[in-house]
Amino acid sequence: MLFSAALVHHKFEVRRSSHTRLCTTKSILTINGQFPGPTIYARRGELVVIDVINRADANISIHWHGVKMPRYPWTDGASHVTQCPISPGKRFRQRMLLSNEEGTLFWHAHSDWSRATVYGAIIILPPKTHTYPFPKPHAQVPILLGEWWNADVQQVYEDAIAQGIDANFSDAFLMNGQPGDMYPCSKQDTFKLSVEPGKTYLIRMINAMLSYIMYLKIKDHNVTVVGMDGAYTKPLNTDHIAIAPGQTIDFLLEANQPPSRYYMATKVYASPWWHTYVPTTGILEYVGNYTPPSSLEFPYYPKFGGYGWAESIHFSSKLRSLANDKHPIKVPMNITHNLFFTLTINMWPCETNSCERNNRVLASMNNISMLSPQNQNILEAYYKGIGGVFTTDFPAKPARIFNFTEGHKSLYEGRTEFGTAVYMLDYNSEVEIVFQGTNFGEGSDHPMHLHGYSFYVVGAGYGDFDPNRDPQNFNLIDPLLMNTVTVPRNGWSAIRFKANNPGVWYMHCHFDRHQTWGMKMVFIVKDGEAPNEKMLPPPPDMPRCQPPPQKLLFRI
Repeated sequence: MLFSAALVHHKFEVRRSSHTRLCTTKSILTINGQFPGPTIYARRGELVVIDVINRADANISIHWHGVKMPRYPWTDGASHVTQCPISPGKRFRQRMLLSNEEGTLFWHAHSDWSRATVYGAIIILPPKTHTYPFPKPHAQVPILLGEWWNADVQQVYEDAIAQGIDANFSDAFLMNGQPGDMYPCSKQDTFKLSVEPGKTYLIRMINAMLSYIMYLKIKDHNVTVVGMDGAYTKPLNTDHIAIAPGQTIDFLLEANQPPSRYYMATKVYASPWWHTYVPTTGILEYVGNYTPPSSLEFPYYPKFGGYGWAESIHFSSKLRSLANDKHPIKVPMNITHNLFFTLTINMWPCETNSCERNNRVLASMNNISMLSPQNQNILEAYYKGIGGVFTTDFPAKPARIFNFTEGHKSLYEGRTEFGTAVYMLDYNSEVEIVFQGTNFGEGSDHPMHLHGYSFYVVGAGYGDFDPNRDPQNFNLIDPLLMNTVTVPRNGWSAIRFKANNPGVWYMHCHFDRHQTWGMKMVFIVKDGEAPNEKMLPPPPDMPRCQPPPQKLLFRI
């Protein structure tokens, strides 16, 4: 028997259902007809089994974001990396063993841009014999941030790929599936959080957006951050939250203000100069007898403060791991792989002049834009020794070192190559990665997510990384444990992890447009010597690949 932990079982039925937002009703992909999808509750150490049944008209895969899947990458859910997508009419039993994760994670589709509507929370409670490292809250409430397109999201994705251009912006931000009362036809369904005076609530916040780092602020209320990315943190009192796509933040909200109604508002930290977004709102509503205000005051947001676009890395840099006896940390100190990955937006000429302006927008890591296998997946190819699917020559550093952040560089200077290259790691290797942002085009932040692992964020800064100076300031005492770290535009972030989870593990930017353009790569962690250091065998019902439409060359 491969798994012997306590069992939690769910049935996820992928199907289209009709939902109305912004005065328009349309059919969207959902799980069990819900938008957002169902919340999974489990305890640390339990095994969650999810039967995914595809009753829709599109291929799909489901990823358990932040779950390490120890020795079992087969159900990690990354299309064409660890599995072929689940075809219409097929099913796949996915197993999710919760090892040391505790807090908030989430699940989402990992095929094309299906995760725009296919996502939900994963709440991992302490074991029954354990308690929270903070006073037990009166209640806990997931808050998921998302986006809404009036158009069909898959068509938006396919049009952008075919034309080689950026995709159309979404039409609204969402809080728990609702745009809020500043959008048309939305006031009645605005998300409301009812609180009792004097009580404390654990808010589990998830940024499930495709493209935006967001602020959250609650009018006249401070909050206390106690966790991030499925791990606890030292308490941090703050008047706002900044969160990037792929990240989760747990915070305590004390209902300590005069009973009334208060805006909970999220807004994009920075948006392109040619596009302005309307903030999305929820309402914090005190229980009791009082006269509600005729109108609500909007909360004041911090100024940009000179941090570029990467407010989330500035915010998370204030957080620290608990690093105590009950929640110890172990930062790798004997680094065997020093990796330096540049993150770049690129341009590439279209072979047939079919793209807008005859050039295609791409993205790369170390000047390689990854192409997903067309009718195979990397994990199965590695496990079965199938040749011609990937190469093992992903570079440890870029071919050319120069000043990556000084001045404005044309997109055309950042030429890229195509490939399906992986980087090989021996079992128990200790890895350091410095992600270096670059100033090609307009530059951008990049929330980088690694499957199969959490990592310690030991440093971050602005400008080019200095290998002689910057490591002297690394935090090796209580660094934050994360699975998604933002790399600032024109700056860098450094992470460390121990490669003790054998398998095939995807790393990519969690801005979906950047991932689509090629900002992604794969680690293969080899088996160790002992039986419990080896990858487990595949399940019997692995999905089979179906050839994709030829126009979808740059597929997630």
